[in-house]
Amino acid sequence: MYPALLTQATIGKYALSNKVVMAPAVTKRRVNDGVPNELMVEYYSHRAGAGLIIAEGTSPVESGMGHAHMPGIYSKAQVAGWKKVTEAVHANGGKIFLQIMHTGRISHPANMPAKTRIVAPSAIAANGQIWTAAGYQPYGTPRAMSTAEVQEMVQLHVKAAKQAIEAGFDGVELHAANGYLMEQFLHPDTNQRTDKYGGTIPNRVRFILETVAAVSAAIGKDRTGIRLSPYSKVNDLQHHGQINTTYEYLVDALDTFSLSYIHIVDGHSLGEPEIPAILLAGIRARFNGPLILNGNFDALKAEDTLRSGLADFVAFEQPCNSGVKLSGPRMIADCLS
Repeated sequence: MYPALLTQATIGKYALSNKVVMAPAVTKRRVNDGVPNELMVEYYSHRAGAGLIIAEGTSPVESGMGHAHMPGIYSKAQVAGWKKVTEAVHANGGKIFLQIMHTGRISHPANMPAKTRIVAPSAIAANGQIWTAAGYQPYGTPRAMSTAEVQEMVQLHVKAAKQAIEAGFDGVELHAANGYLMEQFLHPDTNQRTDKYGGTIPNRVRFILETVAAVSAAIGKDRTGIRLSPYSKVNDLQHHGQINTTYEYLVDALDTFSLSYIHIVDGHSLGEPEIPAILLAGIRARFNGPLILNGNFDALKAEDTLRSGLADFVAFEQPCNSGVKLSGPRMIADCLS
């Protein structure tokens, strides 16, 4: 019934059993010291029937731990915890990438390790509140990163990617979406720098491209993907007149790396502005690798999207409830319908 969705395909060097991607989503399990626990092992292993799992946003360093109970990939204990997850997924025949996510200004000191400072492109606090152990509190004001610290952050992403591979992940997804650190560099309202990482579009894109170059060189371009969310207003992002031009420039540059994939989030299903069709088609035309589209999909809509050629894979935020094991293509289709 779903010949496009449930057919085999390839991402990077990996043959996948179908074109269903489990999008990164917070498991809502209590994580102590950023170390994945046994409930997460069970959660991800039950979803190994998806063609590809992208595990939840995971911080590459202490300063990126902006959300309460967020996992990390910077300590030996965290690597060991994630290794249990990847072993369980692989034992069930699945493939899994880790989403590397630094929260930047979307943070509060109460959620972070002791003596850790919030950092961002510029010292501009986000409007709104974030959940902490003491309840909702206003976002903290970040400290603007120095030029040297931005360059150091590139290398911290490389270290995290290497440790993800050590933990058994098949690859990593760099989170350059949803208002977190990488996307904070893209937006002129969150990036008011005057050095080589601010001002013009090439400068605002520079941190992302330097990280992509360094990570793909360290672990392989076939193990490196990236997530983008044009027109998203999540986490206090503001729209500006250079959105289309910015993402066209960025995708043209990303195409030169022959990455494993680009993962595009269309937030229209969440009440956000829809990505203009002309921009989405432009991204499709500019990037010659696999394109994952994440939106409000059921199996029928996913099938139509794949047949149209707009995407090569479709990502689902919540393919099944926590008690369902995706044991095969038929089970996946039933769950998504």
